[in-house]
Amino acid sequence: MSTVAQGSPWVAVRPGDDVAQLAVRMSFAHSSFLEGGGLPPVRPGGDSVRSVVLDSWRRSRSSGVDPDGFGGMLELTEPELRRYRATHPIGRIRPVVRKLLVEDASEAGLLVAISDARGRLLWVEGDAAVKDRVAGMNFVEGADWSEDRAGTNAPGTALALDHPVQIFGAEHFSRAVHEFSCTAAPVHDPLSGKVIGAIDITGGPRVAAPEVLSLIRATVVAAESELRLHLLGSPAVPDPATARLQVLGAGRPTLLLDGERIRLSPRHAEILVLLADHPEGMSADQLGMLLDESELDPVTVRAELSRVRKILGESGIGSRPYRLLMDLDSDLGDVRRALARGDAAAALRAYPGPLLPRSLAPGVAELRAELHGRVRARLLAAGDPRLLARWTSCVDGREDVAAWRAYLGSLDRNSSMYAQVETQLSLLDRKLGI
Repeated sequence: MSTVAQGSPWVAVRPGDDVAQLAVRMSFAHSSFLEGGGLPPVRPGGDSVRSVVLDSWRRSRSSGVDPDGFGGMLELTEPELRRYRATHPIGRIRPVVRKLLVEDASEAGLLVAISDARGRLLWVEGDAAVKDRVAGMNFVEGADWSEDRAGTNAPGTALALDHPVQIFGAEHFSRAVHEFSCTAAPVHDPLSGKVIGAIDITGGPRVAAPEVLSLIRATVVAAESELRLHLLGSPAVPDPATARLQVLGAGRPTLLLDGERIRLSPRHAEILVLLADHPEGMSADQLGMLLDESELDPVTVRAELSRVRKILGESGIGSRPYRLLMDLDSDLGDVRRALARGDAAAALRAYPGPLLPRSLAPGVAELRAELHGRVRARLLAAGDPRLLARWTSCVDGREDVAAWRAYLGSLDRNSSMYAQVETQLSLLDRKLGI
């Protein structure tokens, strides 16, 4: 028996493990963690949850990931995804990955995914039936499966730690993913050493076996060798800059810039949100009024803009007026596009929570209220009990009496759920004195 397989924290299912028992124990440990209780042993011999998994759960919780959510958020439309993939360097390894993994995966009931360095899935290929099943949890091309958006998962956690890793069943932070296991490893630019993406295999419990980790590692070695040959034989061509802002929900605001994940201060996030919402540009005085009720001094605003420019690069922000000179997509934009299409389900999937909920900036507060109102109005108009159930269970909708009434009105009066919602509505009426 391999010492590496026995002791490695990166291996999910060790030789001799009873997979069925491990699944039950892991599920119990996951529930125990979420409920705030102690973590029980889940390994034969009394070992506890793997440190790599426990640490990832803690990061996922700190990032505000919803364990009852639906995995990654869809970030790109199909035309946007096609353009992005056409220029991304990791696309050059796809023929190797297809030859070594995809062809066999299609016959074995597995999926192979290639992501960029942010965790955004660029290609998902393999068994058609499994591909249809995972679409329900948003494991689709164009979706963000970074750890801080989707929680513990093999491609996202491999990128977060820059190390190959396996995730078995209920080791995933999101309950929606518990029926699947996955193995992933990061891919590096062979010349610069920079992470450019990840390769992942997703399927049943056998995907978490040590030999699959070895297979992924071997594939990465072959892919990086192929990439080295391509880079040495081709003139360097700079990739176009890509930038994306993540400002919805309780997690810390983040800027994804050319594959790098940058944590933003609250003030810098506010500035980028407001600049993106005013493409025509603003003066320092105008921006100061939107940032603070007391109207920030223009000198202070210029100093903050100078710091933001250092993050984006000198060509990122123009002056006189101050405006963005680069395309800046955002999760806020995802929700707005879904609302513009009239797609209530997509809008709710893309809406993990309010815009910069801790911000007191008047301009941000106005945008936050507007977005909340539009999402709520679309859900009430749709009248879908599944969407209303999700809304009334989230922070924004727990005390939304109109939403609870709409939810009640969408249910069969003879159903058990009708009685539960009716009771909850009565309690809420009494609490709010309605």
